[in-house]
Amino acid sequence: PIFDLEVWLPSQNTYREISSCSWFGDFQARRANIRYRAANGKPQPLHTLNGSGLAVGRTWVAILENYQQPDGSVKIPKVLQAFMGCDVIR
Repeated sequence: PIFDLEVWLPSQNTYREISSCSWFGDFQARRANIRYRAANGKPQPLHTLNGSGLAVGRTWVAILENYQQPDGSVKIPKVLQAFMGCDVIR
């Protein structure tokens, strides 16, 4: 299965993907012979995930479109304020 992370873009009236994560079970591990051993077991293939970082441009557009204020400033989402060191960009 593939899991997508999407954001709402008001200007397009739709959700757009900004990241994805794919679960491949043990397929890739078997092909690469990557194994692990449980405490009292024999070696067996592990399961793998593939994930991408965020599409930065699309992420930034989503923040602007969803948090820009009438005066042009941009409110920083609460979850990002500690990283930004502010709560608004003027």
